Amino acid sequence: MKFRILGAMAAACVALALPAHADKSAGNVVDDNTINASVKMKLVEAKEVPSTQVNVETYKGVVLLSGFVETPAQKDAAGAAAKGVDGVKKVHNSVALHPKTSMGTKLDDTTITAKVKAALMDDADVKSGQINVETRGGIVQLAGFVKGEGMQKRALEIAKGVKGVTKVEDAMYVKPE
Repeated sequence: MKFRILGAMAAACVALALPAHADKSAGNVVDDNTINASVKMKLVEAKEVPSTQVNVETYKGVVLLSGFVETPAQKDAAGAAAKGVDGVKKVHNSVALHPKTSMGTKLDDTTITAKVKAALMDDADVKSGQINVETRGGIVQLAGFVKGEGMQKRALEIAKGVKGVTKVEDAMYVKPE
């Protein structure tokens, strides 16, 4: 059952990710989507990894892991799982460490995430579709493959300016050529 749900989620991610890959060949998109799905499956199979808390993005064989986990062992296990997938050229393990939060904090974090996403969408210099926003305990993590350092810097500035944000973690990488 868990694998069926994950398969459906992976298919939805593939469908949603295709426009973001417009500057890649069809072969690269298929390869990256295959790698992405394979990494997600490896994370689900790794018992020590809270797979639902780890985000996976792939660009030209480079895998970016982001999100929040509770222990260094969980972060390391996620990185090891990703490295073990065929076709992976490099892994950027940007998973951050943060303890579990209360339900009230989770609600506050959801509000902060929405505000950061809205602020990013309102800025002409930022392609918000390339940036994943996660919040845990007021700490905002921006992740994704972005087109340039200017957009990366601007996104960080915007997130820092949102009320309720206590810290911003940069897990964005400029797309390799």
